[in-house]
Amino acid sequence: MIVIAFSVRHYLKGHEMERHLDIELKSIKEDLLKMAGLVEQAIDRSIKAIKNRDEDRAQKVIDQDREIDAMEIQIENDCFTILARYQPVAADLRFIMASIKINNDLERMGDHAVNIAQKAQSLAAAPSLKPLIDIPLMADIVQGMLRDSLNSFVNGDVEQARLVCEKDDDVDALEVQVHRELLTYMMEDHRNISRALQLTMIAKNLERIADLSTNICEEVIFMVEGRTIKHHSEDLHLKSDKE
Repeated sequence: MIVIAFSVRHYLKGHEMERHLDIELKSIKEDLLKMAGLVEQAIDRSIKAIKNRDEDRAQKVIDQDREIDAMEIQIENDCFTILARYQPVAADLRFIMASIKINNDLERMGDHAVNIAQKAQSLAAAPSLKPLIDIPLMADIVQGMLRDSLNSFVNGDVEQARLVCEKDDDVDALEVQVHRELLTYMMEDHRNISRALQLTMIAKNLERIADLSTNICEEVIFMVEGRTIKHHSEDLHLKSDKE
């Protein structure tokens, strides 16, 4: 009887820990989505600041970055606490590891939004160099990639994650196109150099946000399937099998 009672208590304790773990994992996901909402808002504001030459909107992006930084620290601490307290395994462990990396990716996106906002402030104080066409197009694709990467995380949708990764090439091509066009402006007149460089850096920051959205999707695939696809590891694995 004593052995049975101990087994029941042990089972109930383990079941209670699993329930608490589920609650805390859900809280991590909710916090990540809240942080992602702030990052999406920051990127959207920074792009609108460029298009509308709006210094005040750009300043809001810069000021809000402190909130994003604070959330990154909180989420990271919560993830480490869960690792220490519950020692999760399998899918739960993969979720926590993916969350830590996604948390960092989101914070870096916030930094890139700040960089864009700072460039927007500089450009707003100077005459317009050219009509903005490719940069807003890049921004639309990048913002779509971020939304889709977050949806793939929420839903554990591997197929959607793969589609986001494929869009990264489109952003890379647009970034190269922007760079080449702005280079001609710099070569035509040295007075264009400063403004052209600012626009070039905006395009580069958008390209980096696209890369970070791809990183999130890579983590989703790892979280769901337990497989790593970074650095074209799938291609390398196939090549190894053939050899």
